[in-house]
Amino acid sequence: MLTALSIPSPSSGVWYLGPLPLRGYALAIILGIVAAIWIGEKRWVARGGTAGDIQDLAIWAVPFGLVGGRLYHVATDHDLYFGAGTHPIEALYVWRGGLGVWGAVGLGALGMVLGARRKGIKLLPVLDACAPGVLVAQALGRWGNWFNQELFGRPTDLPWGLSVSDETAVNAGYPPGTTFHPTFLYESLWCLAAFAFLVWADRRFRLGHGRVVALYIMVYTVGRGWIETLRIDSVELSDVGGLRFNVWTSLVLFLVGLVWFVASARLRPGREVEVYDERHVHERTEEDSAT
Repeated sequence: MLTALSIPSPSSGVWYLGPLPLRGYALAIILGIVAAIWIGEKRWVARGGTAGDIQDLAIWAVPFGLVGGRLYHVATDHDLYFGAGTHPIEALYVWRGGLGVWGAVGLGALGMVLGARRKGIKLLPVLDACAPGVLVAQALGRWGNWFNQELFGRPTDLPWGLSVSDETAVNAGYPPGTTFHPTFLYESLWCLAAFAFLVWADRRFRLGHGRVVALYIMVYTVGRGWIETLRIDSVELSDVGGLRFNVWTSLVLFLVGLVWFVASARLRPGREVEVYDERHVHERTEEDSAT
C-alpha cells in the first residue's frame, strides 16, 4: 500500500535479460565499487601516486571486502543460517543481502595492505587517498537495501516515510500500509555529506599519516550509531546492555578513530612527501636511468 506522501519501494529488486537476472542489490554494490575506485584513483594521483595503482589494489581489496562483509553478517546473525530449520548453504547467497560494513572495511583494508606491500606503496597515504571514496561506495550500496525492502527503521508518519509491500510490513510485525523510517536513505545522505566533509578537511588541513582514515571512522560512526537506533530488523545481538551490538561497535570505533587522529597529529604532523617505499623509488630511479 502506498500513502499519498511516502517513498515507494520497488515492486521487484530483480529484472531479467532473458535467463540472466539483474539484481538491484548487486548493481548498487557494483556502482559503489566503481565510484570508490575512480575517486581513489583521482586522489591518489593528486597525492603523487601513479595512475592505475588503485585499480591494481582493488583486485585485492574488493574480493577481501566482499568476503569480510559476508563473514561479519553471518557471524553476528548466525542463527539465520545455522539455527533450527535453516539452510546453511544460504550463507553463500550474497545477492539476497547481508554484507556487514565493518567486515567489508576491515578485510578490504587487509587486501589493500597485501596489495600495497607487493607494489611498494606506503600504506597510510593510499588509505588516506581511498577513504573518502569508500563513503561514496557505502552511500550507493545502501540503495541495495531499498531494492530488497530490508533494514528499514521503526514506523513513522513523516512525509518521507518508506512504503513497503504489505507482506514485508506484516513480516516486520506491523499492519499493511505502515510507513517506516528510510534508514537506507538516511545513511546514504550521511555518507555523501561525510565524503564532502572529508575532502574539504583534507584540502584545508593537508591531513596525512592516516588521519583521513581516522576522520572517516569518526564521522561515519556518529551517523551509523544514530541510524542504528532507528532500525527494527531482527538481529541476534539486538540488546547488549540496552543497545544494539552495532551501536556499541560504532561507539568503540569512534573512540579508536579519535585516539588515532589525536596521536597521529601530535606524533607525526603534516603530510607524507613520498608515497612509495624506498625499494620502489630505487627501482623507478633505475628504470628512468636505463631509459
